[in-house]
Amino acid sequence: MSDSPGTAAPRDPLRVGLIGYGLAGSVFHAPLIAATEGLRLDTVSTADPERQAQARAEHPGVRTVGTPEAVLARAADLDLIVLATPNKTHVPLATAALKAGLPVVVDKPLAATAAEAEELAALAEDRGLLLSVFQNRRWDNDFRTARKLIEEGALGDIYRFESRFERWRPEPKGGWRESGDPAEIGGLLYDLGSHLVDQALVLFGPAVSVYAESEARRPGAEADDDSFIALTHAGGVRSHLWMSATTAMLGPRLRVLGSRAGYVKHGLDPQEAALREGRRPGDEGAEWGVEPESACGRLGAGASPRAGGGEPVPTLPGDYPAYYAAIARALREGGRPPVTATEAAAALRVLEAAKLSAAEGRTVRIEERA
Repeated sequence: MSDSPGTAAPRDPLRVGLIGYGLAGSVFHAPLIAATEGLRLDTVSTADPERQAQARAEHPGVRTVGTPEAVLARAADLDLIVLATPNKTHVPLATAALKAGLPVVVDKPLAATAAEAEELAALAEDRGLLLSVFQNRRWDNDFRTARKLIEEGALGDIYRFESRFERWRPEPKGGWRESGDPAEIGGLLYDLGSHLVDQALVLFGPAVSVYAESEARRPGAEADDDSFIALTHAGGVRSHLWMSATTAMLGPRLRVLGSRAGYVKHGLDPQEAALREGRRPGDEGAEWGVEPESACGRLGAGASPRAGGGEPVPTLPGDYPAYYAAIARALREGGRPPVTATEAAAALRVLEAAKLSAAEGRTVRIEERA
């Protein structure tokens, strides 16, 4: 047992309280926490008795409780809170956890607005506590590979970055993610757009202007299900980002165009599918996140990759486990978490501008922040 919240003896595993055991909690957070050396999944909160039983079956020895309050009541026995709950609960639950003296990881999006994110960041800083956002797509195989090629100069000066998360789901599923109630923070702009914008800002820095198109296309759809964002970065690069549930023919996952060459990659990182299938990083070791050579992207100039143009580029393995390994390291040793609340606020500033742009049909300028 720790002497105070947020601390543990150096050789003891850091004890994690996970609030929420739906898709995000059960498929992403719990397996990755369990696979991370130095972390132990201690308590899971869900009001659903079936999900409680699922958590105990999948993680023997875990404690299950019915409410977030029951987790926070055990603050003295925990070292980290992870929020895998509906978007509208992120700010109040993160605030409560920080005020209880606990470091916090929040699933994306951190908040509805950049101002709320900045308030949370200020609270965490004032309390001297870690606050991080789960942007796992920074560790997708395609993004890692594109980032490496850009940093090595293989593409030359970057002109345009194209990135897509497209799906073909012609019938809405319902639920809070597709709700039209603004309080739910639903729709694809804030769901998949949170990942796409974060990736673009990581690669090319701040955006200074945003143009967006956003539609609810499917019959009965309440929230945006087909959106596009065009960013102009301060350095001159343009990012074109697509997020859609209505794409009958999928485009490339990434296309990066530069002065010397381009890189094109089709297909999704295999980690999410593996996690959904019940496969776990700890069981697969070095094979985790590895895709077949046939799925490699191509690097070249002047020809279509679909017609054999360019050269195949081995894809770096996807590495979602790296996120929680970095969280454990930051808690043990101090320093910045792998994704900061300030970075999340910058992405939210872009998403807010995109929402305004789509509503008013104009390009929106973003004020530069120090």
